[in-house]
Amino acid sequence: MKSIFEESAYDEIKKRLENLSENAEANWGKMNVGQMVWHCQGPLNIILEKEDYGLKPSWAAKLFFKKSLYNDKPWKKGLPTAKFLKTKDNKDFQTEKAKLEALIKETYTLKDKTKWNPHPAFGYFTAQQWGQMQYKHLDHHLKQFGV
Repeated sequence: MKSIFEESAYDEIKKRLENLSENAEANWGKMNVGQMVWHCQGPLNIILEKEDYGLKPSWAAKLFFKKSLYNDKPWKKGLPTAKFLKTKDNKDFQTEKAKLEALIKETYTLKDKTKWNPHPAFGYFTAQQWGQMQYKHLDHHLKQFGV
């Protein structure tokens, strides 16, 4: 699995995001493209410790879902979205895309970080797992919109 902390994967995600159009339509799911770029900010806010979204440790999340966050197996299309990452509001694509680009860049600067605080719901991840999970989430949603 690629990691957002690898320069080539970081560059790839940036390029794909640059190629994302505000007219892009989803290949699956209910979000529009503005909602998707807003949604993708959530996990980056968690890794950057800007938000915890009121999440609490969950043994069920750790047991049944944690490994799927960073393993090589692609996520199924149309998986349910966590409530804190959902919005019914329309989001301005350009504004949210710029925020997402800045968060991705800030996340990449953590590539040499060795000591990580636990995720508020899933507990501890290694640096490699943090990077893989961020890449996997962004990759999943960029594919959702054809880039």
